[in-house]
Amino acid sequence: MSRLGSFSASRWGIIVTGATIGLLAPLLQRWGNPPNMGICVACFERDIAGALGLHRAAAVQYLRPEIMGFVLGAMIAALVYREFKPRAGSAPIVRFFLGMFAMIGALAFLGCPWRALLRLAGGDLNAILGLAGLTLGVGIGVQFLKAGYSLGRNNAAPAAVGWIMPAAMLGLLALAIGRPVLTEGGAIFTSASGPGSMYAPLLISLGVGLLIGFLAQRTRFCTMGSIRDVILMGDTHLISGVGALVATAIVANLALGQVRVGFAAQPVAHSAHLWNLLGMTLAGLAFVLAGGCPGRQLFLSGEGDGDAAIFVLGMISGAALSHNFGLAGRPDAIVDGVLQVGGIAPVGMWAIAIGLVACVILGFTMREQAMTVRRVAMAPAEQGE
Repeated sequence: MSRLGSFSASRWGIIVTGATIGLLAPLLQRWGNPPNMGICVACFERDIAGALGLHRAAAVQYLRPEIMGFVLGAMIAALVYREFKPRAGSAPIVRFFLGMFAMIGALAFLGCPWRALLRLAGGDLNAILGLAGLTLGVGIGVQFLKAGYSLGRNNAAPAAVGWIMPAAMLGLLALAIGRPVLTEGGAIFTSASGPGSMYAPLLISLGVGLLIGFLAQRTRFCTMGSIRDVILMGDTHLISGVGALVATAIVANLALGQVRVGFAAQPVAHSAHLWNLLGMTLAGLAFVLAGGCPGRQLFLSGEGDGDAAIFVLGMISGAALSHNFGLAGRPDAIVDGVLQVGGIAPVGMWAIAIGLVACVILGFTMREQAMTVRRVAMAPAEQGE
């Protein structure tokens, strides 16, 4: 057990985790998941929101077992290695809104950091703009970290706090397996066409999620964290796993015949370059301020972190908001042989602008020094009560 733990903490451990994701994601695509979307945390959480009726975009509604597997796999690893520690209390309302903004940005681009890497591995050159935006957003966030940004410490919490997210995922899994009809014409919804209608067999999807959740919990795999660590400390440990993901996914896609190089009309993607860039800039900044990418937040919630669970709920709410208010990106389309470039509507552009401004304000105001000054200023008033 200790030998396996040492391997998980090593560079080879993170490389194996990245390579595993890079292999399984193209295979999930071959087994039924949408093109260039073998795994996408943001897209899959959006599909879950749709399946529950939180939004009614008919093309993106399905209870994705991979998401349940990520949380439950991480929970199993945390229990085995005695790292399941219920905790919470670190600015939960801020984390909720950061999750919403992260999802708004990700759905403007049409993918999370994992999907950006997998889209690139499948030949979608629009991913270059998304990854550039992600790096820009992370870079801005790092400057706030250097200036003392912090959401404060979380604290040990009752055991029930740590079990809520795994229990919720078990509940969703039961719904995915049983597919009950609870009310006529109501949830649980499943798309008849579009990305939500494309999925690998349930047990395969769940198994992949469990394996990745277990490995990622052990190795602390995080795409945002890999960029942050390089910028902040010059540490290449995490990014070696990201490199392994991309390299393995390229080889797997070539072997499976799933590579199509170009910008226009890529699967579930658009070539509105500015909004690919800015959407992922917002997402990257929100990830840094919240302390982890969407996958990492799921893994943390599986090991008892209630604050990460709040971020996950914020992302699911952000998905509902994006589709109910028309904020999400619209894919490119070929109509009568003519390319129609997708992108986002003006309301989506405003949402990204508002999200960027809100995150910058949080970056300036949620600082240890600023919070210390406020506590000192409040002390005399508290003493007089």
